[in-house]
Amino acid sequence: MIMNRTPVEPPRIYLTRRYRDCPAMIDWLVDVIGFTRHFVVEDGAGGIAHAQLAFGSAIIMVGSVRDDAFGQAVGQPGAVGDGTSVYIAVDDADALHAKVVAAGTDVPRPPEDTDYGSREFSCRDAEGLYWNFGTYWPRVGDAPE
Repeated sequence: MIMNRTPVEPPRIYLTRRYRDCPAMIDWLVDVIGFTRHFVVEDGAGGIAHAQLAFGSAIIMVGSVRDDAFGQAVGQPGAVGDGTSVYIAVDDADALHAKVVAAGTDVPRPPEDTDYGSREFSCRDAEGLYWNFGTYWPRVGDAPE
């Protein structure tokens, strides 16, 4: 058995998912599964722009389905693309973006600054999986700003 005794930093990889009725899904994830609301930003129209739900030391990110560039690229629940993607917190999104572009990777969402304080971009791997990279790095023990 190999055991790593090196101190471990907080996670950098997060499941992200969009839901048709995100407020109801958050209630279910909290009330039934046992997640806690860590950070929730409503979209002003009855949906969720961005939410972080904690389960122990892990966080998932969820939001409402919307017809924006991200939703069109990653897909929606029940579609071929099921609304799921991977988010990885990085120190320098622009430097990684330059490497991704130099490798010839499809980048449907170039670097941009978000309303929740991240510099991020999205790309697709060779088999079409949607990957998100950004400087936003939520930690369960930290209060959102």
